Amino acid sequence: MQISHWFADSAALISLTALSAIAYFRKSLSLWILTALFAGILCGIYFPEISLELKKLSDIFLRLIKTIIAPLIFSTLVVGIAGHSNLKQVGRMGIKSIIYFELVTTVALFIGLLAINISRAGDGLATQAQATQIQKAEEILSQKKNHDVILDIFPENIARSVAENQVLQVVVFSILFAIGLAMVKDADKQRPVLKFAESLSEVMFKFTDVVMLFAPFAVFGAVAHAVSNMGIGVLMDLLKLVATLYVSLLVFLFGVLLPIALAIKLPIRNFWKAISEPVSIAFATASSEAALPKAMENLEKFGIPRKIVAFVLPTGYSFNLDGTTLYLSMASVFVAQACGVELTIGEQIQMCLILMLTSKGVAGVRGASFLILVGTVEALGLQPEKAFVILAVDAFMDMGRTSINVIGNCLATAVIAKWENEWHAWKRVKFG
Repeated sequence: MQISHWFADSAALISLTALSAIAYFRKSLSLWILTALFAGILCGIYFPEISLELKKLSDIFLRLIKTIIAPLIFSTLVVGIAGHSNLKQVGRMGIKSIIYFELVTTVALFIGLLAINISRAGDGLATQAQATQIQKAEEILSQKKNHDVILDIFPENIARSVAENQVLQVVVFSILFAIGLAMVKDADKQRPVLKFAESLSEVMFKFTDVVMLFAPFAVFGAVAHAVSNMGIGVLMDLLKLVATLYVSLLVFLFGVLLPIALAIKLPIRNFWKAISEPVSIAFATASSEAALPKAMENLEKFGIPRKIVAFVLPTGYSFNLDGTTLYLSMASVFVAQACGVELTIGEQIQMCLILMLTSKGVAGVRGASFLILVGTVEALGLQPEKAFVILAVDAFMDMGRTSINVIGNCLATAVIAKWENEWHAWKRVKFG
């Protein structure tokens, strides 16, 4: 037994050393992130007490990222809209984006339903929520606020929107500001503001490059904390649920997103090179926000105009959460199965309609997925306490659904660019 442990430890150390060497010689940020992810898993297993304190590394990174998002979105949208003064295109892009978002997220909802009805992961579930899950659920529910899909789109105070990281409100303010600037006829008054926005945009992209140097440390801290806090063993009781989610996410990726990419003749390999860094960051930190600045920068390098990237990508963070909507439909039926309640097809469709409305515009709300899940379960007359047990493995599932959210939004940006005939011959730029 000791010999097998020695072999496992040696293999892990050799693999980590080899990965580090490859990352060092290739000078690739993606490889450094992969190395940090692997190192974080090992640290969480072998040094659990130390790993519990490493979450500060990811928290520092996320704070720095949040300082980038608002000025980056504002500057890129102002330059993209006011710099070209094509106001009709803004409305056209908005309509096309909403149509695309609704179609794709609806497909994601039904894939989640189909997957959980096939796997029946909640049937006969004897696991009860532990004290830690109950405490975490109560913390999230305690900050629950009424969510009005329409009102929450519009900013009441732009400083507050920036402080609370309400991405969609920042987008709306930036669009209105850009339209107002485009309507200014006096070039002497318009030009200084436009020049400032252009300079701010360039500075924020360079700021992003500096902050991204810290990304591997953030990934290491986030993964080490997650593994040490929950342990790999916690997966066993709910392994069927986690497996159902990841299989359904893969089905959605290869059965929906890939055909869309092929339909618009997207060069898959180079597109993946462009988004692999933001996707790997999203997976490791379970945060879409952490991936946004780098995704915007890489998509622009890939050949998608700045005005398309600045409009579609942040908007998709509120309206095109493919992985999250798939998870929510699946988790809601899982809770029903755990309660011993058999939902009819009509009730499941009703649930999907509820989710189509409640899942919009809450990307900036802490614990939003869980809040929506509890609200949906209550609307179906089920016991919301049964949903608490999901929190035991939520971090593992959050990694997968967040990655799909980022991939889906990057693809949506490419789709709208092609739809608007605004793509600049998909470029083969070296990323990483």
